[in-house]
Amino acid sequence: MRENASDSEIRDNQYLVIAPTLHCGFTRATEETIVGERNVGDATYPYSEVIYDWFDYWLKGENNNITEEQSRVTYYTMGYNEWQTADQWPPADAVNTVFYLDSEGSANSRNGDGKLTNEAPSSDYKDTFTYDPMDPVPSYGGNVCCTGNAVQGGAFDQREMELRDDILVYTSQPLEEGIEVSGFIKSRLYLSSDVKDTDVTIKLIDMYPDGSAYNLDETIQRVRYR
Repeated sequence: MRENASDSEIRDNQYLVIAPTLHCGFTRATEETIVGERNVGDATYPYSEVIYDWFDYWLKGENNNITEEQSRVTYYTMGYNEWQTADQWPPADAVNTVFYLDSEGSANSRNGDGKLTNEAPSSDYKDTFTYDPMDPVPSYGGNVCCTGNAVQGGAFDQREMELRDDILVYTSQPLEEGIEVSGFIKSRLYLSSDVKDTDVTIKLIDMYPDGSAYNLDETIQRVRYR
């Protein structure tokens, strides 16, 4: 919106608050906010006050200085468990980091040979899996909305899921120090399928030293028209 809106008033009045909660769950954040199985700390914030001030400014014409007092971007960093601010998204000092999928052709399950590396692989092995719609990979946590109690969203230990041979697992070497991930996560896959349609899901997983593996982000893409 800030780059492409045709109206300058729209371009110059975009603000963003990113909370570490499930969909529409930000006003229920507590000093120990639980998202799935993970405690992400004190995610309380004057959400309602900001929302009402925003509406009062734009809909009632009240001069409450909300556009001067509110940071352009206010975001909560899980792990650090703290609020941060920035003038743009991603933050100006964010650095794009490229990772490559690598294996010797057997990345199936967490017992396979899939690796996540910073260097482009020297070989060109292909990983394959059998996609069976009668035995689909189930959703387990993640980005869900509006399902009632059918599915619970958030971060859950994915170890049991990663035992399936129709899941390809690529794991990096242990991190030597903590890193902050703030911004967009993009993926580029090259694939082929011998069936009419295929759905591909990608999960970014945070693996703990004890082997527990919590989902951080995910997306799904139907490839028929790609």
